[in-house]
Amino acid sequence: MSDTTTTKATTGADGTTVLPVVVIGAGPVGLAAAAHLLERGLTPLLLEAGAEVGASIRDWGHTHLFSPWQYNIDAAAERLLLAAGWTAPNLQGLPTGTQLVTQYLEPLATTTTLATYVRTDSRVIAVTRSGMDKTRTTGRAETPFLVRTQHSDGTMEDIQASAVIDAAGTWSTPNPLGQSGLPAPGEVEAVASGRITVALPDVTGRDRQTFAGRHVLVVGAGHSAANTLLELGSLAEDAPDTRISWAVRSADVSSVYGGEDRDELTARGALGTRLRHLVESGTIQVHTSFTITGFSAAADHVDVLASTPAGDQTLAVDVVVPATGFRPDLSILSELRLELDPAVDAPRQLGPLIDPEFHSCGSVAPHGEKMLAHPEPGFYIVGMKSYGRAPTFLMATGYEQVRSIAASLAGDQAAADNVELHLPETGVCSTDLGGSCDAPAPAAQETDQGCCAPAPAQVAEDGCCGAPQPVTIGAGPSTTRDSGCC
Repeated sequence: MSDTTTTKATTGADGTTVLPVVVIGAGPVGLAAAAHLLERGLTPLLLEAGAEVGASIRDWGHTHLFSPWQYNIDAAAERLLLAAGWTAPNLQGLPTGTQLVTQYLEPLATTTTLATYVRTDSRVIAVTRSGMDKTRTTGRAETPFLVRTQHSDGTMEDIQASAVIDAAGTWSTPNPLGQSGLPAPGEVEAVASGRITVALPDVTGRDRQTFAGRHVLVVGAGHSAANTLLELGSLAEDAPDTRISWAVRSADVSSVYGGEDRDELTARGALGTRLRHLVESGTIQVHTSFTITGFSAAADHVDVLASTPAGDQTLAVDVVVPATGFRPDLSILSELRLELDPAVDAPRQLGPLIDPEFHSCGSVAPHGEKMLAHPEPGFYIVGMKSYGRAPTFLMATGYEQVRSIAASLAGDQAAADNVELHLPETGVCSTDLGGSCDAPAPAAQETDQGCCAPAPAQVAEDGCCGAPQPVTIGAGPSTTRDSGCC
């Protein structure tokens, strides 16, 4: 069994005990949380499972977000960066995931002010109270948190904290392709054989050989699916033998086209218009009311078994791309007292506000510390993970969440309660579980500052952190869920 070390409180300059506020996940929202905590005179400790900050976003770095830079930069993070001599990108440009990391997250994490509080290769495997399990009540609120981490060499460390902010995102826990929220029979084996890919692959880039000249099935009805389909459409122009099928559980796909020219985020609207043209031209073959019941992998293909209104159906394809969204990993929080919405696994008070049947990215009401609180004092879930299974997260929402929480932890409840958020409203944001609102944008023409207007012929996929995670995130894999994003 791996050795476990314990990191306890440090001593401040005045001799008092200082416990850090642990932030889980060094994506856009996690780093923003650390910046706000520092502004409030609190000590953050940012724990990132990956070898570098923004690890989930790097998985979908080829993807363009459809939200411009102005919605992807947190105010406290910007103040910290500007003080360090940072030059902001073109605020109207559409960054890729890679640009989000290299032009924003990396400079932020390496500022002199923040760098000493960031730990990579520190995967959080449990959060509890020091010396207490979930059943103990007396003195609970005054007892420090215990955060257990595991490093890549197998060693573990227990860290005491005054509060914990979980901004880990959902990129590592995609939804299964089978019905009823469960993996379909044969799904695990099809993943292992490579017949089912990761979400938001780089179709026209590093993963091109997986898709060129093959029959590809994309499953899902969100922005992540739309972006993958658009990239496959571009690939088919160069590799005409490429066949594209698209399977959704709904009776039609018109909702995926979104607001088109009515969308206040131009890139998001253009995505829907281009996708509709590919379907109407016959480039993409659509299979509606398609509920996957199993997979049967053969040597040279995989049979996708489905239930449809016309009866059972078998679709033979070379490769399947999952775009059915993500869900939060709550297993590390099993010793905490949480209160979650029974439908979407978001904090109970937040759940009804983000129900995708009624809310788009821009119509979610501003919310802060009080809305995110749990019966476990001092513990919060933020960012893409706070939305649970709802796909309507925008990165700017996460920034306002952590600003409010930092204010509350610093004792400024008036500032914590004064929540404001101005987002682009569409009323037609994708609402199935297939992707985040911070999904990919149409491929854009590059400038030295980032990206400008969407190019008509190409599109990238999405992702979290906030994130697009190939998804995304609004700035979502924070994806359909900040990567991951978030």
